[in-house]
Amino acid sequence: MGNNCFNSSNKSTAEIAPYSFIKSATASAATSTVTVKLYGSPTSTVTSYIRFALLYKTVSLQFIPTTDTQPVLQIGSDTVSGPPEMILRLIEAKFPQPSLVVKERGRGSDGLGETTPLIVKAIVLQHRSMTWHLNRIVRWGEDLATRGGKKTVDPTMGSPRMEMKKFGKSYSMLLEVMLEHAQMEERVVFPVLEMADRGLCKVANEEHGRDLPLMNGIKEYIKSIAVLDTAHPHFRDALSSLSSRLKSLLKHCKEHFEEEERDVLPLMEAVELTKEEGVRVLEQCFDVMQGSHSHLLNFLMEGLLPCEAMLYLDLILRCKHEERAGSMLRSLIE
Repeated sequence: MGNNCFNSSNKSTAEIAPYSFIKSATASAATSTVTVKLYGSPTSTVTSYIRFALLYKTVSLQFIPTTDTQPVLQIGSDTVSGPPEMILRLIEAKFPQPSLVVKERGRGSDGLGETTPLIVKAIVLQHRSMTWHLNRIVRWGEDLATRGGKKTVDPTMGSPRMEMKKFGKSYSMLLEVMLEHAQMEERVVFPVLEMADRGLCKVANEEHGRDLPLMNGIKEYIKSIAVLDTAHPHFRDALSSLSSRLKSLLKHCKEHFEEEERDVLPLMEAVELTKEEGVRVLEQCFDVMQGSHSHLLNFLMEGLLPCEAMLYLDLILRCKHEERAGSMLRSLIE
């Protein structure tokens, strides 16, 4: 990820990350002659966190492995060591674009307010990433249907058959994240919210079950298209039908996410969990999503703005399972 997020000129439109529009702001950083060195243990969670943050700044980084668990960052003549937020402040001061800090506001503002429960922040960020990936898949599907099996001008896509395989893989990754997200809410979040609204679990689970046949059906439909001869007369019609199904899924998911954030998630504040209880619920949610987060965290990050991605990592770092958090962060930079 990292630098590739901004160097998107050689990518197809469907693959451009949401923050790819930040070009002029990163150009100066990319050509900067300032020497940036990071000293720290390769296995340190904080070191991995800082290395990931620096990827967004497109600077030339020299990483010097040490045995120290506390990383030291040197930017030109300035050196800083300490908590990650302290190091991040220096990075932001030296390379302000793109911003890595969410300007959190008051209670209830777009799900990322300063007093918003931790788990609500995690859910909202997951919603944003999944929505971006769904939009990307829909645009890609429209492009496939328009071309009707003809080869794309993007050489990285390969043959039409190869492109369908890539398309299917991308959708499968998204489906895995979406299914684990739903399981997380059903197993952890909704039972907690049941304390504030009796009967919520039943209604919410029914909402999740409504789109499951469509989601799984699209996956199977993509498989059936992938084995068709691109010259087959039904190939173009199949691509058009796929595009329509994807648009329907996007519409349903956006409505579901908006309704959940408007009517359901605010109930978490009514539960009035203590700080420790809030962290415990967050840990339980990451436990449920351990499968996707062990190998698809980079995929999830691609659908977030840099400041949102860093906020999501902040949530991961709040959990007490340091070994798992470290493994997740190292997977992002390796």
